[in-house]
Amino acid sequence: MADEEKQEDVTVPKKFKSLVENVEKLSVLELSELVKVLEKKFGVSSVAPMAVAAPASAEATTGEEEKTSFTIQLTGVGSQKIEVIKVVRDATQKGLKEAKDLVDAAASSPQVVKEEAPKEEADELKKRFEAAGATVELK
Repeated sequence: MADEEKQEDVTVPKKFKSLVENVEKLSVLELSELVKVLEKKFGVSSVAPMAVAAPASAEATTGEEEKTSFTIQLTGVGSQKIEVIKVVRDATQKGLKEAKDLVDAAASSPQVVKEEAPKEEADELKKRFEAAGATVELK
């Protein structure tokens, strides 16, 4: 909630107003894709530099780290195959034939839809696949 309050206080310069309005309309998936494109285009990274010594957390003391990137694996298609194909196309930017082939193959064995997806994107894709009737695993 504090982040929302900070966002309201930000004054956007006139020259960036339309750009900021367009970015606000993008979905989480589209924003993630935009960040990747900008990173490649300008040779930069949106990842904050890591400190030399990271503070110890509960996971670190037990030897477990919280996973930050996931492989999304389609394990079942369900009855709404067309909807599942649409989600695959959105997630992978593949053409209709490639997405259909991947969904058809998932009917017989699990298929990887996307690798190294950030946690937020993986959770969003999982929800979209489940809404379309498919089953997925995040690994």
